[in-house]
Parts: sequence; C-alpha cells; structure tokens
Amino acid sequence: MATDLSTVDLAVIGAGTAGCALAAALRLRGWSGSITLLEIGRGTGGRTATRRSRRDPSFALNHGAPLFNISANPEPRLLEPLRQGGWIAPFKGAIYSLDGDGRLGAALPAPLSSGALWQGSPHMDGLCRGLLSLAQQNQPTRLMSGTLVRQLEPLTDGKGWRLYGSEGQPLLDCHWLVLSGTLLADPRCQGVFGWSEVPLQRAADQRGDPQLLQASAALAAIKSTASSNLLLSLGEVSAAAWRLQPWSLLQFTPDAQERWGIRRVSLQAMADGRWGVVVESSAAFAERHLQVHGSRSSAAQVLGAAPQPQAEAQVIKALDQALQDALNLSTAGGEGQLMRWGAAFPKEPGLPPKLSLCPDSHIGFCGDAIAGLGFGRVEGALRSAEALAEQLQKVGAEQLHSGINVQPN
Repeated sequence: MATDLSTVDLAVIGAGTAGCALAAALRLRGWSGSITLLEIGRGTGGRTATRRSRRDPSFALNHGAPLFNISANPEPRLLEPLRQGGWIAPFKGAIYSLDGDGRLGAALPAPLSSGALWQGSPHMDGLCRGLLSLAQQNQPTRLMSGTLVRQLEPLTDGKGWRLYGSEGQPLLDCHWLVLSGTLLADPRCQGVFGWSEVPLQRAADQRGDPQLLQASAALAAIKSTASSNLLLSLGEVSAAAWRLQPWSLLQFTPDAQERWGIRRVSLQAMADGRWGVVVESSAAFAERHLQVHGSRSSAAQVLGAAPQPQAEAQVIKALDQALQDALNLSTAGGEGQLMRWGAAFPKEPGLPPKLSLCPDSHIGFCGDAIAGLGFGRVEGALRSAEALAEQLQKVGAEQLHSGINVQPN
C-alpha cells in the first residue's frame, strides 16, 4: 500500500451547493487549513449545475434546479458576498401553474418556489462557482472533478481517513472528512451500481464509533424521490411559439402530474436565438423508470451504470409527447437528452443536526438531507454547511491540525 499520498486537513466529498458552501463558510471564518473537494461530475454544481457542451460553447442549460429560494430570516451569511460578487441575482421570471384540464393559473404555494427567489448569474452554476471563488480567496482550495470516491477507510489512530477511487486506488489521506451528499450512505448504490456494500456503513463498522454508526444508519434510512429530466434545445425557428409563453417556470398541479407525468417545466433563453426547455418528471413517472439513466449522466460516465439506449429513447419520447400534449406546443426540430436524478428530493425526517459532526471519528455531514430549515432545498444545503463550518471551527485549530498516523487499518 502506498504511503506517499498527499494529506489534507479537510476532504469534502461532493462539490454541489453544500460542499462548496462548507469550504466558503470555513474560509470566511478565517480557517486556513487545506481543503480538497472531490466531485464525480465534470465540475461544481450538483443539482444546481448548468449543462454545457465542449462542442458548442454557446450551449448552457440549467438542467437541475432552475432557481433557489430563501424562506426565512436571517438569511444564510453566504448570500451577501455572493450578491456582492455578482454570482447570484433575483429570479425575475414569471411562475404559473397548469391544472389537469390544461388551464393556466397562478403560481402554487410550493416549498421550492416561495419566499425570496434567487438564481445563479448568469446561469445556475454561478452559485457554486461563486462559493468556490469565496473558498479560494485567502487560501487554495483544490477541486478534483471527475473523481469517484468508492471506499472510506479509517486510519489507525482513528483521527483521519484514507479515500479510495473507483478502481480501488488510494486518492488521498485527510485529517477530517465531510460527506455533502448521501450517495455513499444510501443502500440504493448496491442495486444501481452493483456495489457489494454501502461505503459509509462499512467505514462506520470499521471505526466502531457509536455516534457514527447512528449517523450512518439514519442516513441510510432516508428515503428520497427521483426525477427524470428531459433537456430540450430548440433552435430559433422551433422556439418561436415557446418564446410567446407568459411563464418561465410552470408548475403542474397534482391532477396535472397524474395526467401527464410532469412536475414542472422551465424555459431558458440561450445564445443564438435558441431556447432550452427542461421537463422535470413527476415522482411517479421517475419511479416507473428508476433504472433508466441518461447516457451523459455521472451514473453512466463515472459510476459505470450500464447504458440502456433503447429504454432511454423511450423515456425521452414519453416525456416529450406528454409535454406537447399538456401545452399544445410542438418540439419538432428540438434535440433532447435525459438527465436522471436518483435522489432529487429527500424525504423527512432527515439526519438530525446533532449527528452532523462525529468528532471522535473526524467526520461530518452537510447537505439538504440534514433536518432543519430548508430541508430538501438549496437553502437547507447552505444552512447545513454554515452550521457544520461553525462546529468544525469550534473543534479547535490544535485538533484540526494535529498529526495523524497515515497508515490505514
């Protein structure tokens, strides 16, 4: 086993909103330790990412959350520097609803679109790009994109971790570890990716820390709903009728969801007169097609999920047809692709905040699956990251920077 790995003070698995917010919050609190973010995707963002194309520089489509909301005061502390830096801006689009008879109505009082509404600037990925910029202002913060963490192994003295990649190769050692998502704790990883064990559960069993065992079990018990998202790119001619719509975000009522299998649709202007249309499926539709991954998703490209081109084409066709039927608008000439979020929306109760930091095991958790204000939303990811940063700071510089034996168990 190699012993010349780099060692960092803090490794954060996941560079979505929570992971990037944790790094930014620590830096704004004056924390100077080394931080490395490990992300399976091509860049930051997670569910607030923006889909781009290497072959088409002008292509940019928010394929997850079209906006985020802050429902209560005081707002997360990170919002002000993000505003000042121009990384976020108020959401000014019109929100309408559609009922089961195809009639437009006023916006629904949905948890995801109430309160103060924001979006990344100029695209949704501006949120995490801004957070990462804040994290890099005073001290370097490293991003390892396209990196799957497959295994966690406690070091011999119990005060650190060794992380392993998809092929079992050691990636790095860290004094402290934070999981900003639930993938490594969710038993679904065994069925979806063919893993023989749940990584966090295995690590907790090795460590034997009662608090970590409790946290691991609580995370594994969290249920979530999936979403199958159809991403459409319409040329200037094809988008003519879409540009005339009075809404930029359309919510489907429960009876409309049952009829068409769609939860909401967002319209996004792109360069060169093109428009993007993102169709988010209902939970019931996603559940029926749970094993169908988009060929360009992280599940397929990084996690090795088997491609299913025929099944993927059928899901794209079903959502496309449902969209046209519901809105009486044509998508002819459009290019579509599928993005499947396997755990788009966690269900309560979530992880109790008292379990978000296990100091004896040098591991913590943040993200929208942490119980509390903003649960299941970007707001929850921001607030949980700020709360964890405060807890880590209270641990003390001496413990955070204490030496560790880098030999794994």
